[in-house]
Amino acid sequence: MRITHFGHSAVLVEVADRRLLIDPGNFSDSWHSLTDLDAILVTHQHPDHVDPQHVPALVEANPQARLYVEPQVLDKLPLAGARPLAAGSSVDLGGVTISATGGLHAVIHRDIPRVGNIGLVVSASAEPTLFHPGDSLADVPQGVDVVAIPAYGPWAAMRETIDFVRTVGAPQGFLIHEGLLNERGRALIAGRIPELTVTSLASPTQAEAWDVG
Repeated sequence: MRITHFGHSAVLVEVADRRLLIDPGNFSDSWHSLTDLDAILVTHQHPDHVDPQHVPALVEANPQARLYVEPQVLDKLPLAGARPLAAGSSVDLGGVTISATGGLHAVIHRDIPRVGNIGLVVSASAEPTLFHPGDSLADVPQGVDVVAIPAYGPWAAMRETIDFVRTVGAPQGFLIHEGLLNERGRALIAGRIPELTVTSLASPTQAEAWDVG
């Protein structure tokens, strides 16, 4: 498995001869020119996870890619060929299984309505299993080898992030959802995770491919 973090929640996963892009949002732009994708996956409707301005062009540039989105995304952003992927369901991409977990975005504030959110478990035979939670720390699948860890959001405190990483128990992880943090903020959470959990934190630079060992 090869992982490339394109900033914030945008993650390219290359596994079992498939190229999967998760959450191409508007907090990053280095994914704009990607081609040869087999699938584009969206965890929820917020624009930092699905960029309404640039995702249509990405879809057009990858006509072969299958597009799976959390069901409420279909009401907010009409995308050609998009298919709903609800929590509790899964799809087979020819040797790669994508399973959706969860169902709801984390609570931001009691007066802000919650929207749908799916976590994505990417698995393939003889390959590590990756979990990308989107914007929720509530649902924790079993058997995860690599976890994408939201570093910061208006819906999570460090104590919740640490407990999430502990519960997942993955041997390896990397930070996502860091677009609202400066270098000091990233360093703070990056230091606490290996100190307080069993998860070793990889630190690939943005758009640098990381071969999961």
